[in-house]
Amino acid sequence: MTIDRAQFFARLRANPFGGRLSRPQVAGLDAILDSWGRRSKTPDPALAYVLATAFHETAATMQPVRETLADSDGQAVERLERAYRAGRLPSVRTPYWRPDAQGKSWFGRGFVQLTHKRNYQAMADLTGFDLVAEPALAMRLDIAAKILVEGMRVGLFTGWRLDVFFTPGKADWTGARRIVNGTDRAERVADHARAFAAAAAGL
Repeated sequence: MTIDRAQFFARLRANPFGGRLSRPQVAGLDAILDSWGRRSKTPDPALAYVLATAFHETAATMQPVRETLADSDGQAVERLERAYRAGRLPSVRTPYWRPDAQGKSWFGRGFVQLTHKRNYQAMADLTGFDLVAEPALAMRLDIAAKILVEGMRVGLFTGWRLDVFFTPGKADWTGARRIVNGTDRAERVADHARAFAAAAAGL
């Protein structure tokens, strides 16, 4: 079964998008659905969770974003540095956003926050795009979608994979947050995922 996108988007417009879908939001949804569709035509619960993750991580814009939702690389670096110096990033041991010897910054970019050079390299290996040579590629819509879908599918973000939480007859909406970010706002993302799943099912 394939998704009727017109009907799917109509249902999403009501929930979780609050009554309106912009062109950028539709473009982002299309990019993720296209990336998913290269491996599966089935709109199963795992896809709903992927979409919900993008919805949450991009503040519902469904567009690739920089960490802190900054408008520029420089602003992202500045905001992260300010937060770090103020003690608001206690889990950070190495300020990964500071430009390296080549002037490249490895702060979060995309539908999910891809950080650290080693993770850009891992995603480059997975996707075939040279994200190390050009980290800003993670902001390109099609590449960001592939990073999101493939990264969640194989577990490159945290080691947890989609197929651990979504199997025939099983959908662990809350536990699946571990795929990207531990238990942070797990219930909120789970609620969004249920809304995407209901829209895909025509409910």
